Amino acid sequence: MEDAAIVDLYWARSQQAIAESEIKYGAYCHAIARRILEREEDAEECVNDTWLHAWNAMPPQRPGILSAFFGKLTRNLSLDRWRRLRAAKRGGGQVELALQELEDCLPDGRGPEEALEAAETARLISAFLRSQGELDRKLFVRRYFPTWSPCPSWRSGSA
Repeated sequence: MEDAAIVDLYWARSQQAIAESEIKYGAYCHAIARRILEREEDAEECVNDTWLHAWNAMPPQRPGILSAFFGKLTRNLSLDRWRRLRAAKRGGGQVELALQELEDCLPDGRGPEEALEAAETARLISAFLRSQGELDRKLFVRRYFPTWSPCPSWRSGSA
């Protein structure tokens, strides 16, 4: 079928236009998409999106060279998908999780006075705990620091 007839089908809003486009330019568009994208499924989706974008563009557009029109649509859609896939590999929403994991490695934002107060508080708590019996120490630590345990036996309760 001639390009002008295919464009006329698009303008008439005939679904036959998509079928004729696939017959005449399907292999061409698939080749463009496959050269950009790694997966066949992604290339197939881009070609299908090409027909949808062509359907939405005609009318009002009446492309003079249909192969160039379809090629440009396929290329742009494939490049957009390629960028999205690459962006997912660079982080894809996992950046926040990575920063939380690194949080313990970074120095805290406390000033010298606050650090001195924290060290003094830790020293006083340690001195208090040394004066207590073993059971009282365990109860104190479990009460005020329920997720902290210096050794595996404390977690199991077999100390």
